Amino acid sequence: MAAPVKTTVDNPTSTVRNLTIGKALNLGLRAAMEADDKVIVMGEDVGKLGGVFRITDGLQKDFGEQRVLDTPLAESGIIGTAVGLAVRGFRPVCEIQFEGFIFPGFDQISSQLAKLHYRTQGEIKVPVVIRVPFGGGIGAVEHHSESPESLFAHIAGLRVVSCSNAVDAYWMIQQAIRCDDPVLLFEPKRLYHSAAAKADVDTAASPDPLFASRVVREGSAATLVAYGPSVKVCLDAAAAAREEGTSLEVIDLRTLSPLDLEPVFESVRRTGRLITVSEAQPESSITSEIAARVQQECFFSLEAPVLRVTGFDTPYPPAKLEEHFLPDLDRVLHAVDRALAW
Repeated sequence: MAAPVKTTVDNPTSTVRNLTIGKALNLGLRAAMEADDKVIVMGEDVGKLGGVFRITDGLQKDFGEQRVLDTPLAESGIIGTAVGLAVRGFRPVCEIQFEGFIFPGFDQISSQLAKLHYRTQGEIKVPVVIRVPFGGGIGAVEHHSESPESLFAHIAGLRVVSCSNAVDAYWMIQQAIRCDDPVLLFEPKRLYHSAAAKADVDTAASPDPLFASRVVREGSAATLVAYGPSVKVCLDAAAAAREEGTSLEVIDLRTLSPLDLEPVFESVRRTGRLITVSEAQPESSITSEIAARVQQECFFSLEAPVLRVTGFDTPYPPAKLEEHFLPDLDRVLHAVDRALAW
């Protein structure tokens, strides 16, 4: 069989498109809905408006109001309805407008969605996907800029993943929909329409597994581990460090539950140093778990303590102060300098 055409300009048969994360998610949802008529998209303003970030733009027009449903302003009702639909054989995809709005549905997620498969000894599957725009950097207030992913990664029965680029966005939404477990997909909202986050997406390629982390930049002096919006921060830091002669390895965690830390262990055994980066608060977080696991598995390889660059243990600040709250290139490079000086 001939290899697929991969030119991207003026070629209607091309399988490669240069996409933003937002457009990649839209096309991924469209592909999933075309492949399976049991896939239903539901949420506040996902239909005629196309979602507050326009991720579902055009889907209701093309698939109809019975498959793209505008719901009431009630997250508990959205999740509860999705559980019922999943039990009846559908594959609902729920959009939460902003991550801070998810908590009215937290009881349904933790008490029903996460436990129904286990409670019925495998008799009932609940293939529900919850899309969660998360993270700061958009000049918004609390409830619109938070990072609550650690809370959901702690709940047994849920799968939690996060995309950081357009390629993963396109494939991860489709893989999550096909998964028979409930999946929360945390999407970096500030990168939805960013030109800096655009990438060539080959729709005929074979994607990486859903629950696997990946080395996105090789290096030797220290390892940076991040997910979601923090991956770009780490890549920028690695590029800046390279100009000064320091080689940093960057790993995109991608999956938060289950954690895939084997690539991290392998990297740390070579570099001897680890910095984990996340916008979430550091207390009882995913960065805490990574630090603990690396200490257990790579103790004799470590040349310095595991360092963390995170948000702070405060509620998300007003927009004028968020630049001081969010991890940035300078904070990451400062942590690298501390690790290398140990």
